[in-house]
Amino acid sequence: MTPENKIALLIDCDNVSHKSIEGVIDELSKYGKVNIRRAYGNWKASNMKGWEEKLHPHAIKPIQQFAYTKGKNATDSAIIIDAMDLLYTQNINAFALMTSDSDFTPLVMRILANGITVYGFGENKTPDPFVNACSQFIYTENLEIIENDDSKEVTENIKKTRAQLRQDAALVKLLRIAVEQTTGEDGWSHLGQVGQYISNNSSFSPVNYGYKKFSDLIRKSELFEIRNDKSGIYIKHPEK
Repeated sequence: MTPENKIALLIDCDNVSHKSIEGVIDELSKYGKVNIRRAYGNWKASNMKGWEEKLHPHAIKPIQQFAYTKGKNATDSAIIIDAMDLLYTQNINAFALMTSDSDFTPLVMRILANGITVYGFGENKTPDPFVNACSQFIYTENLEIIENDDSKEVTENIKKTRAQLRQDAALVKLLRIAVEQTTGEDGWSHLGQVGQYISNNSSFSPVNYGYKKFSDLIRKSELFEIRNDKSGIYIKHPEK
């Protein structure tokens, strides 16, 4: 995606912390401009104070949603209705859903069916169905902001070591399959094509492993041979 792409960020304030909103917006800026920013919840509730303080600094529009029936989440319904309205009335290139609720999984699948990217952001408790449905998913704990007296900085997620990366069976399998599926006649795979294959087939993000760049994660894992030339970075399975 390019900086000209329009992204709609919809936040389920009932199910995600306000502490990572700066990191989420910074991450989305890599893919386009977050033109629409909406936060949903009952703004009269005391637990919304943290979110209330984030609205003005980040130009987020609060959407009031009362709990009309006890035990029913009216916020979910409001987000789904607005998402579908935006899907058909606005020229949106991507949606970003900030929530830890798996009830939004059908919504993600519906948006994807229209060929539109969905970025997911949620806490570590987020159920796998929602995580796996998103085009890319990042755990918000990796994007939280530490507020000091003089500055604010994104929490440095501890980078996974070489051993930890290689011991992650699901990650290793994903990387190896991606390399196999993108191998050229010379036996090498262009790293960009490997990344694109992974993006098309999973919700993987290097951020969840402590790395801002996919190439840094690849280098750290030492799972593949690496070759650099004018046309980019290439990798392949090591010779046995």
